[in-house]
Amino acid sequence: WLRALEERPGRTLFSEGEHDEQRLKVERAGLPGYFDRVVVPPEKDLGQYRPLVEEHGFDPAATWMVGNSPRSDINPPLAAGLGAVFIPHARTWSLEVVDLIEGERLLVLQRFAQLVDHF
Repeated sequence: WLRALEERPGRTLFSEGEHDEQRLKVERAGLPGYFDRVVVPPEKDLGQYRPLVEEHGFDPAATWMVGNSPRSDINPPLAAGLGAVFIPHARTWSLEVVDLIEGERLLVLQRFAQLVDHF
């Protein structure tokens, strides 16, 4: 599915945590080549999504976050006016599990491979 989305402009991997540690994980997974940029803030919250969108000139109406954490991957981008794709995972950290913000910009899928059907 990553190869199928390669031609989409602006692909950004946005992963929270300690910068060097997260960058190393991304590199070991072989992911950098699939993204235009990798951004690693200490937290993914509303205060991080808005500047990310502004700094890179993303169109909020055409920008989507994909992830398995309602607390950091889904609700903050929805609150910032972006779209969000929630892909549930059984091993999501319990502190990341909160109620989803419902709305027309929320898409729930079961597998990452389904992204190609929507994007």
